[in-house]
Amino acid sequence: MRKWLQEMGLGLAAVGRPAYITLGRDEDLGGDRDVAAMRARTWEVLDAARAAGVRYVDVARSYGLAEEFLAGWLADRGIRPGEVEVGSKWGYEYVGGWRMDAGRHEEKDLSAARLRHQLGETRELLGAHLSLYQIHSATVESGVLDDEEVLGELRALRAEGVAVGLSTTGPRQAATIDRAVATGLFDTVQSTWNLLERTAGEALARAHAAGLAVIVKEGVANGRLTVRGAPPALVLAARERGVTADALALAAALARPWAGIVLSGAATTAQLAENLTALAVTWDDEAEEALAGLAEDAETYWSRRAALPWA
Repeated sequence: MRKWLQEMGLGLAAVGRPAYITLGRDEDLGGDRDVAAMRARTWEVLDAARAAGVRYVDVARSYGLAEEFLAGWLADRGIRPGEVEVGSKWGYEYVGGWRMDAGRHEEKDLSAARLRHQLGETRELLGAHLSLYQIHSATVESGVLDDEEVLGELRALRAEGVAVGLSTTGPRQAATIDRAVATGLFDTVQSTWNLLERTAGEALARAHAAGLAVIVKEGVANGRLTVRGAPPALVLAARERGVTADALALAAALARPWAGIVLSGAATTAQLAENLTALAVTWDDEAEEALAGLAEDAETYWSRRAALPWA
């Protein structure tokens, strides 16, 4: 994979399945969320992203039919492998049955058996388009970074030319990142960093220095840093700069010297257009100082995230 330098990518978590934890998603998508409608919305967002120059798309086995939607779009548009870089993830299975009221939407299993099974599913859909395969939501506590069977499978995949990475989650992201770096195996790390949750920043800087490409997810905190939930200080700072709250929040992530790709999780083309204006926003010391107080401690942030409803 090429080395990214402060670009934006597109994550399909919000459009690959009928329910997700993003504020205002019910307003964005309305009530028509059958497979055909969600496929059409996904293709619209992908078309807009490609037209705007976005060249990295991020999916996962647990994002409903996101891999299938993406595979269909790649084929229909005649996109050759490498024209758009595709990263997917293994470890969670979508179990929501395409229901809004499902008791559970996904189930986690970071075993080598799950890796082999889901890699087969991903390759069947994405084939040569797959350029990055990531552990989904690795943690130190899960033991996946010490599982020699898993690590051996990932080494074999990497030897075939597919980059390997991991995504992180929870209040101990930094420890997970450092443990991943210590393995010497990974090409990328994808972590939550935003104006509310900054605790992974120093570990991401270390990962970057060690040669890993950094992908930033949840840059708008599942909608908490958009017009629907932005703190007054962010709203004011964005207004002063003539941009939207989400654009300024994403500009903050793009400004980190260790950030390679910052993901937009847009569910509509209008949201994507707003997100992409972040590329033209200048993040300066004044913005840093004005918004430093938004940071929450990690336990508070992740507790609030877990309380967001699936909508």
